Amino acid sequence: MFYTTAEGHPLPHDPFKAIVSPRPIGWISTRGAAGDNLAPYSFFNAVADAPPQVVFSSTAQKADRSFGKDSVAQIGETGVFCVNIVSYVLRDAMNTSSAPLPAGTDEFIAAGLEKAECNTIDCPRVAAAPAALECRMLAMQHLKGDNNILVIGEVTAVHIQDALLRDGMLDVTGYQPLSRLGYRDYAAVETVFPLSRPGRN
Repeated sequence: MFYTTAEGHPLPHDPFKAIVSPRPIGWISTRGAAGDNLAPYSFFNAVADAPPQVVFSSTAQKADRSFGKDSVAQIGETGVFCVNIVSYVLRDAMNTSSAPLPAGTDEFIAAGLEKAECNTIDCPRVAAAPAALECRMLAMQHLKGDNNILVIGEVTAVHIQDALLRDGMLDVTGYQPLSRLGYRDYAAVETVFPLSRPGRN
């Protein structure tokens, strides 16, 4: 099939997010004048490693939808945030934190999650997360569309659960990171395989 995005697709549901998948989930925690906040974003990824940098975007589908606004507002207020990695066992807590709760609601409490303090920034993190990235905002940019905001952050510190380090490497199968597919679907990484790039050892 073929369609132009200007004219729209003929399917019951938009296939775009299913095509661009799997996408890692950035579980973003922030702290501001309104309190602590935690929300998952599937438009998230690492974009550089020297220095390490990540991006995520808040994309509200409706003008009156409040989801994501607390995160962006608090990052604009403080200039910092933490990316918590979502393991398979934390899937329900992550999903609970995605609810459109009233502004100022502490999603850590709503999801029954223990907090831990970050070391280089004033921000909470998910204590049970297999890994977490403390970040300082480098830029915030409005993208095309009424409610699309891109946040770029530099990673200032990294937390990794010791039990997940094996032979000096992070074993992702030990926590099965969750990823977002299209529609209501998710996937967990259960198996990995090596593939050497040509010309590299």
